[in-house]
Amino acid sequence: MRTRPAEFAETDILRLAAELSAAARPFALGIVVDVRGSSSGRVGAKALFDVEGEVIAGWVGGGRAEATVAHAAVEACASGTPQLVDVDLDSEVLGAGMPCGGWMRIYVEPVLPRPALWILGHGRVAECLCHFGALLGFAVIVDDVMARPERFPEASRIVTDDPAYATVAPAEGDFAVVATQHRGDHESLGLLLASEVGHIALIASRKRAGLVLSHLRKAGFGPQALGRIRAPAGLALGAGTPEEIALSVIAEIVLVRRSRADRRAEARAGGVLVAAPGEMWPPFVLAAAEPLRIVGE
Repeated sequence: MRTRPAEFAETDILRLAAELSAAARPFALGIVVDVRGSSSGRVGAKALFDVEGEVIAGWVGGGRAEATVAHAAVEACASGTPQLVDVDLDSEVLGAGMPCGGWMRIYVEPVLPRPALWILGHGRVAECLCHFGALLGFAVIVDDVMARPERFPEASRIVTDDPAYATVAPAEGDFAVVATQHRGDHESLGLLLASEVGHIALIASRKRAGLVLSHLRKAGFGPQALGRIRAPAGLALGAGTPEEIALSVIAEIVLVRRSRADRRAEARAGGVLVAAPGEMWPPFVLAAAEPLRIVGE
């Protein structure tokens, strides 16, 4: 239910914003940054909007001005990009339909939960992935019975009592990397394919990746399911060391993450094709010296 301005101080709005952020609830914060002429809003006025454009609390202006900002809030939450909205209060035709004889500018900032990076496995590559992931703003979750806190100091959570990966529960916007060093590849990938996770990466050699995908195919997973797996994971950087392998994997994740601003976006960079989340990747060669990403026979 919307909270009227008299019932909700601006300091309470900021406190509520902090609570929503801590609860991993997406929302947008609208702030009036400029006003000219007559306007029901004032500079500094704030309001919180949910992902559907409904006002959670606060006030930035009445009538169609609020509706205009609500629409911008929906776009900001969907794209992850801030919006700057100009509302003409003087014209029914050219403006937002509120003839007050003024003009407002509202800045709309999306506040979205950090995507999670699930790392299944341990070892130097997993440790570097944790470091890179945390540095890039991911909430890193490490799941492996041999994971040690001192080896993953930047992890948001470490799970060591789940040998079968039964508690792995990534969301649609999350990313998952299987770095089990061949122990539990099939089981962990099967569980990930049953989830809504948007990106699944397997760190393995070309030969090992082919064997794992063949096993999953025989287990009943079809081309569409297998097309969700990046195997072998990583961009064609010529990586050789654990640090370089981790860099290539996280670089691919960043590429996919950025492409999600447009759900149907396709990006080509160095021979890499990024499919929208949930789409199958057709078999193709990244480069002459790069192994084939095997997603089918």
